[in-house]
Amino acid sequence: MEAIEIIDVFDLDLPERTASYYLKGEVPTLIETSAAPSIPFLLQGLQKRNIDLDAIQYVIVTHIHLDHAGGVGLLLKWLPNATVIVHPRGLRHLVDPSRLIESAKMVYEEAFDPLFDPIIPVPKARIRSVKDGETLVIDADRMLTFYDTPGHAKHHLAIHDSKTNSIFTGDTLGTRYPQRFTQGTDFILPSTSPVDFDPDQMLSSMKRIRDLDVARIYFGHFGYSDEPIDVFHALSVWLQRFTKIAEAQYHHHKEESDEALVERIQEALFNKVETEVDYLDPGIFDYLKHDLHVNAQGLVHYYRAKSS
Repeated sequence: MEAIEIIDVFDLDLPERTASYYLKGEVPTLIETSAAPSIPFLLQGLQKRNIDLDAIQYVIVTHIHLDHAGGVGLLLKWLPNATVIVHPRGLRHLVDPSRLIESAKMVYEEAFDPLFDPIIPVPKARIRSVKDGETLVIDADRMLTFYDTPGHAKHHLAIHDSKTNSIFTGDTLGTRYPQRFTQGTDFILPSTSPVDFDPDQMLSSMKRIRDLDVARIYFGHFGYSDEPIDVFHALSVWLQRFTKIAEAQYHHHKEESDEALVERIQEALFNKVETEVDYLDPGIFDYLKHDLHVNAQGLVHYYRAKSS
């Protein structure tokens, strides 16, 4: 078994969309769960690898957005000895997910139930929050270090693995798309979803991760890159493009409804991707359609809040 096992959890019913990561050691640990509909795929992936569910001690969520942590309450039914680790800002929302559900329903509307239901509260006794710089030893030669990395969300952690000099970045460094759609090239776009997106904080978190000099970056969506410098460059370039496009659209059409602005920005983002990137297979559009819509929502929210 590899030091880090990648388990495809088929979020949105799409392969290589969202991953859960199993870290072996004296204290077996999972990073990310995705939403409740992904839990059967996660359990199958663990069982396929002959991983003892009773032995798993920790489930770490990088942040509490439902496509990363929505399934954790359900998963705990099969992991009787596991404790959930979360950012301090996220703990109360796992105990009482009502506000998370309300917020997500505003974004996803009628798609909410098939994407996320059920969302089960996590008993407070089974949750541990960690502060910036806190560590967790999971093997004699393996320590995880937690970093507060806002920008995508205020409740976001990145997790450094000392054994592999890798870092799990959730959505802070963006989304990495399946290479079967990108001619084997890493194609990465920022994740600017509502409601906490902040481009300055995202860049600050990126710089902090860059200073760790990691060898590999693991994304919530999906897999890893062995070229961190390329990841940082892609995030910087596309974040500037996204915000420039959104700011221009907002400046000219801010009197329109949020829904109309989202449509305008989504279309402009899609056109920019098509213009700048000539190696994308059409299969990627199923992924981009969802992402760019949610990204446009987050950009509208950001510029509305900024101008208020």
